[in-house]
Amino acid sequence: MSRRVVRQSKFRHVFGQAAKADQAYEDIRVSKVTWDSSFCAVNPKFLAIIVEAGGGGAFIVLPLAKTGRVDKNYPLVTGHTAPVLDIDWCPHNDNVIASASDDTTIMVWQIPDYTPMRNITEPIITLEGHSKRVGILSWHPTARNVLLSAGGDNVIIIWNVGTGEVLLSLDDMHPDVIHSVCWNSNGSLLATTCKDKTLRIIDPRKGQVVAERFAAHEGMRPMRAVFTRQGHIFTTGFTRMSQRELGLWDPNNFEEPVALQEMDTSNGVLLPFYDPDSSIVYLCGKGDSSIRYFEITDEPPFVHYLNTFSSKEPQRGMGFMPKRGLDVSKCEIARFYKLHERKCEPIIMTVPRKSDLFQDDLYPDTPGPEPALEADEWLSGQDAEPVLISLRDGYVPPKHRELRVTKRNILDVRPPSGPRRSQSASDAPLSQHTLETLLEEIKALRERVQAQEQRITALENMLCELVDCTD
Repeated sequence: MSRRVVRQSKFRHVFGQAAKADQAYEDIRVSKVTWDSSFCAVNPKFLAIIVEAGGGGAFIVLPLAKTGRVDKNYPLVTGHTAPVLDIDWCPHNDNVIASASDDTTIMVWQIPDYTPMRNITEPIITLEGHSKRVGILSWHPTARNVLLSAGGDNVIIIWNVGTGEVLLSLDDMHPDVIHSVCWNSNGSLLATTCKDKTLRIIDPRKGQVVAERFAAHEGMRPMRAVFTRQGHIFTTGFTRMSQRELGLWDPNNFEEPVALQEMDTSNGVLLPFYDPDSSIVYLCGKGDSSIRYFEITDEPPFVHYLNTFSSKEPQRGMGFMPKRGLDVSKCEIARFYKLHERKCEPIIMTVPRKSDLFQDDLYPDTPGPEPALEADEWLSGQDAEPVLISLRDGYVPPKHRELRVTKRNILDVRPPSGPRRSQSASDAPLSQHTLETLLEEIKALRERVQAQEQRITALENMLCELVDCTD
């Protein structure tokens, strides 16, 4: 008899555990919109959840420590005129979140460290460029203020949030609805999946499809794709017989999959959450009551099943905490925020260890909150890997940092009049501004508005003259 050799892996015994009842967030009316996004975004400071809202779209933002029952009058972030479909925290500023909506706009919001007294209704900036609903958002992993959006108009737009400008528009690459978009680790390439069943690798700055594979999964249901740290593409989709399937692909050779595994029969789309530090991918199906996780390695069969976390309640959505938000003293390697119909429940993934010391092998240096590039540097062709930080002493989120938008004005090309706030003033709380400074700023803004109104009147007069001439 030959003895079966058990594969060696420090992640073989990873186990999931739901947090205690008092650590959950209760009485949240999670959105009922039928859309395949995760409906939840989390970072080391805040938890954001898309919620039901009458007469528009809204999401709620809670400090992580605010567990327990949420007051029904707790302030929401409301500004969209139709349901919110996706939200995403900025990786370089824990107080900035972007939201995409059925109303065709993207809004970027500054969330204060204190609990606001009323709804937040004024975004820092509204980005308008899509002609149909916007369902996908993704911040650039290494460049400051660079945000990607994908809409029902089959267009991907990459924005500079710091100026409100469109950096790149990829409008002739997808003939049908885009199902998912993912950056690689340094933000030089995109992996996209589309209703036409094609998986594409795109160089956004060249505006070229570098590689593509038709019918990576043969079923008609939506497919998802994420980059792995080895540069491979991990996909989830469906077979022709509607069985759920996962695949691993080498973009340099799309002819044959590196791995392809059938899973089960269910019509919930599998959302993959990939951790590059451990190379574990967690699969959460909408409507499922389980999280399956696999380790991706360089040895056959390449995608190794580890375990399944099961619970009784199905999930409506899922948030995935960045590595810097985990508790390293408890050997926590992942934390999910599972959305139920009326609550959000943290689920903690742990590697059992006897020692209380910092586990170097579980926590390599991980991407921190500092960007590696400015938006214009990335656009000009530069690439940089994320700026890494050590988690040895734990991670303390930086204090409130204000996102400053310098919008380029088409009508009034003169430099803005009035005093400019210095960097130190913008970083300070509002209470430190003197009344005098505020009054000067209001006056300067009024002057600019007046100048714009005069310019609009002049343009309208010109237009009237032209119309008269043609008549």
